[in-house]
Amino acid sequence: MEPHECPLHGAGVDPDRLVGRRVQQVEAAWRRDNWEDAFGPLEIWLVDDLGGYFHITTGSDWCLIVDGATPHAGYDLGESGRVEVVSNERGTPFARYAGEAILAVDQRFDTRTGRVGLEICFSTGSVKCGSWRGDLQLAG
Repeated sequence: MEPHECPLHGAGVDPDRLVGRRVQQVEAAWRRDNWEDAFGPLEIWLVDDLGGYFHITTGSDWCLIVDGATPHAGYDLGESGRVEVVSNERGTPFARYAGEAILAVDQRFDTRTGRVGLEICFSTGSVKCGSWRGDLQLAG
């Protein structure tokens, strides 16, 4: 196992491969129920100008998973609501950077769980992604 690799989920995709690519679309998975606003986002997909997917979510061990998975369909959670996957979701800090090139990527690691933070930098700002108690946190 590499020093920055999650013991449960592996190393995932190298985020540095995004440097120089443009974010063409943002997709997000949200948990919604019948009584309250959306929870999340639970997962984010950045679609680059080459048609590649960059998926960001959290693992059961509170790591930050970064892989190339494509968006899935939403699903029903029964009495707990549902998960909806929405394109160009305005509720994420990534939406304002659609069309911009990624200039740099910076990662943070924990010795027990691997990646726990990721900052994606654009010419007009950046978005910080993190795992906090198993929840995906985004700030931008």
